[in-house]
Amino acid sequence: MSDDYLYLSEHVDSESVMTSSIEPLIFDLVEWVGREPRTHADVMDAWRTSCPRLTVWEDAVERGLLRRETSVARGAIVVITAKGRDFLNRR
Repeated sequence: MSDDYLYLSEHVDSESVMTSSIEPLIFDLVEWVGREPRTHADVMDAWRTSCPRLTVWEDAVERGLLRRETSVARGAIVVITAKGRDFLNRR
């Protein structure tokens, strides 16, 4: 192992690195849903990942940027919240 790797692994908080690295993905998801409500199935097909460290969908919902609703015509849909719109406007 190189000295550079050892230095980084001792001095970098891996959680903050992961959070900053998925932030653009969260933005992309919220922006995509913000264009029009999406079916829950479409969101899961497009954004669910098999990597437990990339929790884009879960983080967006937990932060209150997106929410799941029920539509008579479309079933379960995902919509952007006011907080999600604020998130997009801040960038």
